[in-house]
Amino acid sequence: MPQVVDVGGRTFAVELAGETQPEPVDGGLLLPPGRVALLHGLGDALFYRHGHNSWSPCGWRRLSEPPLRIESAERRTTADDTVWDDPARHHSSAVAALQGPDGQVLLLGALGLDVPRLAADHDTLSGWYERDGAPWFLAHGAEDEVFAAYARHLAERLGRSGKRAGDVWCSWYAYYENITEEQLTKDITALRGLPFDVVQVDDGWERMVGDWHPNDKFPAGMRALADRITEAGLRPGLWIAPFIALPGSRTARERPELLLRDAHGDPVIAGHNWGTGYHTLDLTLSAAQDHLRDTIRRVTREWGFTYLKLDFIGAGTAPGVRATDLGREEAYRLGLRIIREEAGPDAYLLGSGAPLLPSLGLIDAIRSGPDVAPLWEHYATQDPSDALARNAVVNTVHRLWQSPLLEVDPDVVYFRSRLNLLTEQQQSWLRDLADICGFRAVSDPPGWLHPDELDSMTAYLQRRPEIRRLGRYRFALDGREVDFTPAVTPETEQRYPIA
Repeated sequence: MPQVVDVGGRTFAVELAGETQPEPVDGGLLLPPGRVALLHGLGDALFYRHGHNSWSPCGWRRLSEPPLRIESAERRTTADDTVWDDPARHHSSAVAALQGPDGQVLLLGALGLDVPRLAADHDTLSGWYERDGAPWFLAHGAEDEVFAAYARHLAERLGRSGKRAGDVWCSWYAYYENITEEQLTKDITALRGLPFDVVQVDDGWERMVGDWHPNDKFPAGMRALADRITEAGLRPGLWIAPFIALPGSRTARERPELLLRDAHGDPVIAGHNWGTGYHTLDLTLSAAQDHLRDTIRRVTREWGFTYLKLDFIGAGTAPGVRATDLGREEAYRLGLRIIREEAGPDAYLLGSGAPLLPSLGLIDAIRSGPDVAPLWEHYATQDPSDALARNAVVNTVHRLWQSPLLEVDPDVVYFRSRLNLLTEQQQSWLRDLADICGFRAVSDPPGWLHPDELDSMTAYLQRRPEIRRLGRYRFALDGREVDFTPAVTPETEQRYPIA
């Protein structure tokens, strides 16, 4: 039955499940588990959409505009949640917010698992869980205050990490899958003495995605490569996608019983990349858990990689028929817990393609958007999850509120002129945003850089600017104002204040 609640100095009509009454808590109200529906009375408000995983589009759109979503069903399988997609109504994962004419923000956020979803129209803001669910947090007030309060409650219930990666050099945006032991050996030598903390070896070292052993391009093996990185005074990092396997992999062919199945008994297609659909492990299956433990133990304890980029892990939440009746996010969290246990408490875990809530307390950083690229936009695509620099900036700016929970990874910045189509302004936005996040990564091989570019990179990595937030898209870095509004270029007319 509907009731009236007061939150942040405003009254709303709300319909709740069960008999439990709303409870005043730090920064807002605690609402009971189950479905929630509010009459918001804000009219054609701006709607904050949070994506299901860290590649999913995230940002503000007016309710009168089309919903922010991924059009392609195939791409959505990889970069968002296909189950609750809605082409007609604004929808969100985990948290949603509305900003009215006075600039104040109404926020409704989930405080637990499993697969919390939200939707809004001109009259209502509603939230529900795929399964039994958990409580909700409701707040109204200044944008930075309501999101900060929500983050505090998430930290209390699900956990947080205060680890810092330091400055990272990764191989991906120079070589992609074409890395070799010989080339990386040269790069590691060139990185000696430069202000980096981590060398992260990206995709291209493994036999095949799903078969996590070195291929023929790494004849000395991965232990020797990790030792070489350590001898250079840097931390060994490794890319791995431990929840997935390509159909042609030895794991998928010889151990098909490990794979998540659909209602017809066929292996689930959990996403698309490398020119094909890929499968995912059933993380509730004891044999799959043993396989995962063996993989992580080998990579960390035997080879010595203590910084792991865990990619495509959102596949662990794919819909399917699991061996144990766990919710999708509970199964994913079980898999992450196994990784944390095997990697150890001191390992640094970065999640990419990761859902936020079930990752909290187990990983140390999360990719905040799709892959960056050395070009800003592309005439042939309007997909907000495509690998483009603008998409990376837009999604990262809208996920900065997560910084108290873990490190927000905006992906790499560029200093090279080689194979780079970004303007100086676009490169500056990437670098400033990485400073704001406190997570700075570079993929430029030192040998690719002209002397002035190398000097610029070195000076950038050595700086630690003081950051102040001035508005939704405005910041001061050591007193220099940076405005991301032209980068974000909201699709809707900003009739309401955003400061």
